[in-house]
Amino acid sequence: MEISKEKFQIVGTRSTEAEKISKPSLSFWKDVSIRFRKNKLAMFGVVLLILLIIMAIFGPYMTKFDYRTNNLVNTNKPPGSMHWFGTDDLGRDVFARTWQGARISLFIGIAAAAVDFFIGVFWGGLAGYKGGRIDEFMMRFADVLWGIPYLLLVILFMVVMGQSLGTMILAMTITGWINMARIVRGQVLSLKSQEYVLASKTLGAGLQRIMGKHLIPNTMGPILVTMTLTVPSAIFTEAFLSYLGLGLTPPLASWGTMASDGLPAIKYYPWRLFFPATFICLTIFAFNVIGDGLRDALDPRLRK
Repeated sequence: MEISKEKFQIVGTRSTEAEKISKPSLSFWKDVSIRFRKNKLAMFGVVLLILLIIMAIFGPYMTKFDYRTNNLVNTNKPPGSMHWFGTDDLGRDVFARTWQGARISLFIGIAAAAVDFFIGVFWGGLAGYKGGRIDEFMMRFADVLWGIPYLLLVILFMVVMGQSLGTMILAMTITGWINMARIVRGQVLSLKSQEYVLASKTLGAGLQRIMGKHLIPNTMGPILVTMTLTVPSAIFTEAFLSYLGLGLTPPLASWGTMASDGLPAIKYYPWRLFFPATFICLTIFAFNVIGDGLRDALDPRLRK
């Protein structure tokens, strides 16, 4: 009795199809981009941050009032058709000052993150790669700086060098890079013994090439997350210093100085505090959810 082929059913895949790729391969950063875009809260933070940046650029030009011009006839006017966010105790337009303050606050946050990136990556990368006495000396120096009271250091800089935008950024970043350096050092310590780094050394690659080609690119995940969390921290620090009277000098405006000026008038003129405080909260929220989204997207344990 002859058995026909129709009575048999193949279980699994055919040998000719076993090696076929079921879906296109993705690079690491492409996969990170896809998973980040699937995070709705993080994408909402990106949209919110883009809107805030657009308003910081074009907002001061959307009103005919200048943020520095005093008009004692229109002091403490509530929000209306002429002054969209109202006026302050000197008759200055709060709408113009809010978006001019957004420029200063965002600039302080981004500048602090940039300084932390360059100093922290260089310091932590070099310490982790060299190891030994160099690592010990560099990290103990960072620990000494970390042990100095932060507020005392900021007040000292403000008193000695004067209150200005550059002084504030310098005061915030004099110890702000240490956290970045520690993160980069830890990553480099775990990566420098990998086979591809040893192979690069064997082929004669120098420090600059190994750091720039192999080690730093493979630590960009933690670096990006740390930078996105550094920006809101710097903005909040600026607001805190302005509240203590250590902020920018007039006529410069930031959200921190506006909140400091509006706090005494909260009972009778709440809009003077409401708008800068609201945008501080929105900006910090946007950066925090973006940082959380990047952390989840860059975590290899969450890859499917």
